[in-house]
Parts: sequence; C-alpha cells; structure tokens
Amino acid sequence: MNAVSTRRNPPPRDILDPIEIASRDEIAALQLKRLQWSLKHAYDNVGHFRAKCQAKGVHPDDVRELKDLARFPFTTKDDLRQTYPFGMFAVPQDQVVRVHASSGTTGKPTVVGYTANDISMWADVMARSIRASGGRRGDKCHISYGYGLFTGGLGAHYGAERLGCMVIPMSGGQTEKQVQLIQDFSPRIIMVTPSYMLAIADEMDRQGIDTKTCPIEIGIFGAEPWTGAMREEIEARMGIDAVDIYGLSEVIGPGVACECIETKDGLHIWEDHFYPEIIDPQTGEVLPDGEMGELVFTSLSKEALPIIRYRTRDLTRLVPGTARSFRRIEKITGRSDDMMIIRGVNVFPTQIEELILKDYRLAPHYQLEISRDNHLDSLAVNVEMRSDQPYDDDAAKAAAKDLVHHIKSYIGISTKVNVVAPDSIERSMGKAKRIIDKRPKS
Repeated sequence: MNAVSTRRNPPPRDILDPIEIASRDEIAALQLKRLQWSLKHAYDNVGHFRAKCQAKGVHPDDVRELKDLARFPFTTKDDLRQTYPFGMFAVPQDQVVRVHASSGTTGKPTVVGYTANDISMWADVMARSIRASGGRRGDKCHISYGYGLFTGGLGAHYGAERLGCMVIPMSGGQTEKQVQLIQDFSPRIIMVTPSYMLAIADEMDRQGIDTKTCPIEIGIFGAEPWTGAMREEIEARMGIDAVDIYGLSEVIGPGVACECIETKDGLHIWEDHFYPEIIDPQTGEVLPDGEMGELVFTSLSKEALPIIRYRTRDLTRLVPGTARSFRRIEKITGRSDDMMIIRGVNVFPTQIEELILKDYRLAPHYQLEISRDNHLDSLAVNVEMRSDQPYDDDAAKAAAKDLVHHIKSYIGISTKVNVVAPDSIERSMGKAKRIIDKRPKS
C-alpha cells in the first residue's frame, strides 16, 4: 500500500476532499487500513520501535480494529533523542528529501524526515487547513512563521501554494518591514503566531496606522497555546477572523488539525492521516471521547518517519465534528509539561493570560517568573500596561493589586505582579517565551 498518492503535481485544493464529509464508518474503515500499514511499516523498518513492541509482546498483525492500537507502546521526544539524528527513519536516507528539527529546550533537537510523498501529503493537509480557515485559490497569503528547520514557514508555504495562493514568504522578524509589505501587497491571509500578530499590531499603532483598515481578513494562528480571550483581542483590534491551526514537527508540522471558519468551535483533526487518542497523562489509559487528557497521535500515511502513539503533552479533549465529519479537539490551552506547580497548585500560563485580558488596563504581553525562596516556589507576573492607558506608579500599583486578587480568587495562588510600562517586555519573533524559571537547577 502506498502511503499517499505518488502524483507529484495534484491540482490546487480549492474544493472539499470527499473524506472531509464522509460518514464515520467510512472514516474508520480508511483509518484501520492505513493504521495496519503504518504499524507494519514502522515495525519492519525501525529497529527502536520494533524492540519496544517486542518488549510489550505486541505485533502489527494483532491489530484487527482501531482500539487494538492501545496495546502498542508510546513514542516520546526521548525516543527521538535516543536515536538522534536518523534512527527513527523508516526509509533509506536517499529517499529523504528534507529534514526539519525542533529546537527543544534541553539536549539535542528532535529530527524529522520527509519523503517526496510526505511533502505532498503535508502540502495537501495544509491546503485543506487554509481552505477550512476561509482561504481560497488566488488569495494573497503573508507568511510570518519562521522558515528553516522550524516546520512552520515551509509547511504554510507549500500548503498555500498547493491551494493556489500568491505566497509572500516574509518569515519572522523585521516587524517594520512586515507592516510595510502588508500595507503595500494587501494580503487577505496572514499565517503567524498570535503573540507576534500582536507585535505587528503594536508596530502599526506606533506608525499611526489604523489596524482596522488593514487589508488582512483572516489570521491563521498556531505554534503556541492561546486563549479565547486572545482571539477576541486580536479580532477586535484587527477586524479579522482569527482561526486556530495545530501541529507539531514530530507528527508532520502545522496542518494536523485546524478550525473551520464557519464555526470556529475547535480544531478538526485530519483523521485520514493522523489518528488521535486522549490518555490519562499519569496512567497512560485511553480515555473516552469528551474527557480531558493528553493528546496522542499516530501517523497513518507517513513514510520517512512513521510516528506511533506520540505523546504530545498537549491537554485537550476529543469532541464530535461539526463543519466537517472529522472529530475536533478543543483549543489547546495547556501542556502537561508547561504546567507549573506552585505550592501544590497546578497552574497553566493561559489561566493567567485570561485574567490579564479581562483587565482593560493590561496588554497581552507578559512573562511568568518562577523562583525559589527558602525551599518554597513563588511566582511573579510581569505584564505591560496598555499604551492607551495612563502609566505611573499609582496606576501600576492599582492594576497589579487587582490582578493579584483575581489570580488568588480564580486560580488559588498568591503571586507578585509587576505592571510595567508599554513596550518593556521583549517581543518574540516566533513562539512567545512565557515562563522564566529562575529556580536552582540542582
């Protein structure tokens, strides 16, 4: 079975794929067929995966229905690091036409590879994602995701070209130039991290440009968790539709799931290529649809790097499809490895972000500092005052006092809040760095 079509130049994806509106039985039948192929492909060609299966006493032939996948071992970032750089590849290196790598926070990066068919499939699901977001053939698409080893820029680029868009490959940084090209080229779509979209909006304000006259109509935002409150902030400020896209390099890159502009009610997973599970993060037990847990993905059609039961660390739940037949995941607002435990209380950055965005005085630019005093962890929140609000010591102290109260009331922890002047917190050109951990490493 070929993983995907070997056709090198399929037509632009400006219409719905039939599988997007197929019945659940049709989707499940395709998933089972592709799952059996993917497991066998990984088992036969990846020694590390085969050894883990043998240790658990499972074999691809054991899979006769989708729920049998739960018997197989998980894959984590550590597996990719142990086999760095190419030990998880399932094809000879002369069939790998591209590699990407995630930067990671510790140790070596995780390296992923793609055959020509993988690249074509990735372009297909990205084109599908852009179309679901409201993009159409002939639109101009301004891409501010970073190009290079990061999957965002090139993933968005190939998908937009596959759809038939005019691509503006700006990449990240050079914010003044970003604004200039947006003004001069009039793109209908922008693809960028939500935090950097706000940095672009700040630059428009600095230049005296009315953000609501911006030609952009659709923003496709991913690569970092963001809240519904931030969506409202971006849409109100820019006068656009803000749509969420999801992906991660180990699974393919962006384009694993995307919201549909008709509903904006969660991200439809492209289940014909990526099989989702939700597990209990502690026990690894598969949870029923509708329950909150950790998202796990198995690739169904990847050739170079088939990924089996990859633990994403992202926390969400699976819910039925709406605008498409594929199931949805709720917006990712936390990660099991981004969770801070402050004196026994589980805290996610997005919980604090929601409280910040409820205060008209505070800007959505913030950082969280964790430190340790006398063996006890403490949290400080550094957040900017909005540029249209008066800033002095009294105003900063009043806003800080209110945020301290709301964090204590809604989250249950005591914090120190520093309200700083506008433009004081460093802007990120890609994923926002929200957490600064100052605790001793030993």
